[in-house]
Parts: sequence; C-alpha cells; structure tokens
Amino acid sequence: MMKRVSILFIALILTLQFVSAQDLQAVLDSQVGEEMPGILFSISSADLNWSGAAGVIDTESKEPLTPENTFRIASVTKTYVAASILRLMEEGKLNQSDPISQHISAEHLDILAQDYPVDQITIRQTLRHSAGFFDHTNAPEFFDRILTTPSHEWTRTEQLKLCVEKGEPIGPPGEQFSYSDTGYLILGEIIEKYTGKDLDGGIKELLGLEKFGLERTDFERRDPETDSLRIHQYFQGIDTFGFSPTVDYYGGGGLLSTTSELVQFFQALFVGQIFKNPETLEIMLEPVSYAEKARMDYQLGMYRVQIAGKLAYTHTGFWGTQVVYIPDLEIFMAANYSSAWKGSAVAPIFSEILEEL
Repeated sequence: MMKRVSILFIALILTLQFVSAQDLQAVLDSQVGEEMPGILFSISSADLNWSGAAGVIDTESKEPLTPENTFRIASVTKTYVAASILRLMEEGKLNQSDPISQHISAEHLDILAQDYPVDQITIRQTLRHSAGFFDHTNAPEFFDRILTTPSHEWTRTEQLKLCVEKGEPIGPPGEQFSYSDTGYLILGEIIEKYTGKDLDGGIKELLGLEKFGLERTDFERRDPETDSLRIHQYFQGIDTFGFSPTVDYYGGGGLLSTTSELVQFFQALFVGQIFKNPETLEIMLEPVSYAEKARMDYQLGMYRVQIAGKLAYTHTGFWGTQVVYIPDLEIFMAANYSSAWKGSAVAPIFSEILEEL
C-alpha cells in the first residue's frame, strides 16, 4: 500500500510541473455562471502554489474578483476555535474532560442549566458536537429575524437563550453527533475568559497567526483593510453583504479570510507549527464513533471526507467556503463560492482541479 501511495505521489509531483496557470484558471472559469457570481481558489503542494479568481465581487457593480478579496468563512472559524481550545489545554488552563460548568459565566450557566446537564457536558463533547445542544440557528425565529432585520446586532447571550427557549436537547451528552453552533458559542466564551481578549485577539494570541503573515485573517470590524476587501456572498439569490456579522460572531463563525490564508493556516496546523506538542494534533484528529452512524465524520473542529477517492481533512462554511488537506498527495486547497454550491458535501472545484492535475 505504501509503495503504491509513493508512486502516486511521485507521479503527481511530476505532473504538477506541466500544469499551467491557464489550465487552472480555465477550471475556475467553468464554475461561474448565472447562479454563481464568482469563485476564489488557492492550492499549495511541494511544487505548486497558485491562487486564482473568476467572476465578480457583486452582481451590481460587476467588479472583477481578485485572489486578494476576503469573505466570511463562517463555520470554518470552528477549526480556529477548536485549535485555540487545544492550545489552552497545552497551557494547562483546562482539560478536555472538564465540564463546561467550570469555565463559563454564571449568567450563561444559569441559562443553559434550565435544559442541559452542564456538570456532565465536557469540553471534548462540545468540540465534537456530541454534547446534545439544540442548534440555535435551526430555530425558525433565527433566520426570520435575519431576513426581516438583517442589521440586528446579536449577542452571545441572546443566542444561548434562543437555544434553550426554542429547542429541546438532542440527547444525552456524548451519545450522538448533532452539529450545533451553540456549543461553539460556549467555546468562544472560554477563549475570551482565559486570554482576557475578544475572540479575534484571543485566537490570534493562542495560535500565533500573525507570525505566519496572515494579515487578512481577522474578525469582521477589526481591520478596516480586511473589511474593505470583503466580497458579496449570496444565499438563495439574496445578497447577504448587509447582514450583521454578529449572526455568527461568537465562535460558530466570525472570521474573514482569503483562500490563500486558509491554505496557509491549514499548512501550519498540519506541519506542526500551531501546537507546542505533536500529540495535540493527534488529539484533534482522533476518530470517534457512536451507536448510530453520524451524519459527519467529525473530530475536534475538523472532519473527514473523501475527495477523488482520497481521505481529506476539511471544514466548510455556510456561505460557500471549504478548505481541505489531502495527506496522501500532500495537497492543500481552499475555495470560496459566492453562493454555496449544491448537491455535495465537497465543493466540486476540488475534484475538478485534481482531475486537471
């Protein structure tokens, strides 16, 4: 098996030397159409580093997209949050097995304790989406409010109350997978508590993002230049540019980035530059199973998929973002569609790029 993988890897490296930027750009151009205003893409391997764009920043101005444009990465933020929690573990501030009741405010503890056994729900379960939290974003009132009052400024407390008041616990802690932004609101609060900073500053401190030159990876409203480069992202034909960033600002989402910086972060994570101890990455990627097969093969802020028959580690974001690492091929890729792609858990651009290679 190892010999076969090595041969495939060598063949890929040789092939990459003959792939032109025009070939890759043609694949991007093919993704854009009447229902897809634009796409941003980056790829990095031992012999190939390329970023491209196709389409427009918005459908009104029709200003061309460039690889430097930023976008809301939404739930891809969860990978940064999970890595930050693991850094706090490395610093001895907490343990994965700690109940969340040890680490959140009394106000939020009182809210959650109305429906949830907060002394039994662990940080590990919260990271894995197995804590049993109802996802507050699934409450009809959540999107109704966004669509009727897109400028509404949400708070973490308001969203936690929505979880308790509008839904029921999914099941006992640790016994099932159920994706929930609510759990990551709690994790975001823990990061803020132990760094004494807002989530933007806390994540940057714990992960050392600035030392990697990630100048355009910021929470919205934190860097005017990063904000100025933000593109319009569409949901079912609706331009969401004016939606308040607070819809997912507190751990479930919130970051802006570029495709090249998403790739850089994943590279730093997987080559061992984020964590102090190599074992921490193993903890992050440790497989988990449940009595009933989970809808996603989710670990700690990361999950596994198959792309062109290869195992890949990935995370996606609601508005149309995905970043992947394919270990067998040592390839990192990130893409942002201006409107979320349909019909697959994996963005179609990745398999089409691999086919081109």
